[in-house]
Amino acid sequence: MSATGIIIGEDGRSRCHWHANLPDYLKYHDEEWGRPVTNDIRLFEKICLEGFQSGLSWLTILRKRENFRAAFAGFDFDKVALFGEADVDRCLADAGIIRHRGKIVSTINNARRAIALRDEFGSLAHYFWGYEPGHNERPAVVDRDHIVANPTTPTSVVISKDLKKRGWTFVGPTTVYAFMQAMGLVNDHLEGCFCRPDVEAMRAVLVRP
Repeated sequence: MSATGIIIGEDGRSRCHWHANLPDYLKYHDEEWGRPVTNDIRLFEKICLEGFQSGLSWLTILRKRENFRAAFAGFDFDKVALFGEADVDRCLADAGIIRHRGKIVSTINNARRAIALRDEFGSLAHYFWGYEPGHNERPAVVDRDHIVANPTTPTSVVISKDLKKRGWTFVGPTTVYAFMQAMGLVNDHLEGCFCRPDVEAMRAVLVRP
């Protein structure tokens, strides 16, 4: 790895180092991470999965993502909002996901909060993209795990506080910033990564909700 945090893959392309050339992680880096998302279901899925990641690595969650989708009705928050105690017990018995009662209950709670957010703003996308920060707001310290050693920004703190005020749970500022990175509200692909200009081009033509 270079001092800039860039590594060269077997295909000769320069990338952010954090995928460590693991095939599934590399695919996620190349095809998903940082590419702007305006679909409400995907936004809800990601913020919930970031909550499940708390205390774990994203790779652990990524490798269980299809199981999570099966357990939580594809993260259709209208459906998840109807989950009851039997669904909590079902999820707790599902070895394919993270069996943490607090995080499971949080996902159901957040589905109900997501409906309220959509009712107020028209879509989750309109709410979240309304917080899109300027180009200069990004943590500057690179680490070996996710991209930044201090993964919060003033915007992620503001969003976190507002979501908590609205009753959302497991949405601390670190969780929110990881969500912002992944969903393309910021472009944190490192300078020199081949994905960075691709993501910038996508962001340049994106019709904001």
